[in-house]
Amino acid sequence: MCSKVPLISSAIVKATGSDSFNLLVNNGAAAGQVIFHTHIHIIPRKEQDCLWASESLRRQSLKLDQEASRLADLVREQLSSVSPSSSSSGNSEVSEGEGSSLSRS
Repeated sequence: MCSKVPLISSAIVKATGSDSFNLLVNNGAAAGQVIFHTHIHIIPRKEQDCLWASESLRRQSLKLDQEASRLADLVREQLSSVSPSSSSSGNSEVSEGEGSSLSRS
């Protein structure tokens, strides 16, 4: 899918007169996914369109505290438990209601 993003996004940007775009993946119902297969949204953007309310907020610097460090350790632990052959083979098991194999219970 990602190999086609440059071609398709360029056509979308030109067709809409936009100057940029966002890529969005909603993975799971809580994230807003309503079609349960993996897909990418290409959202054309224009400067100061304020598509999302959060864009009008002032951004704060990321604080790397103990909670962030703990989360990074948990992610590393999950990644180390994934067998290399299953992640690179392209064969992902998808259960009904899950968007992709990235969803874990």
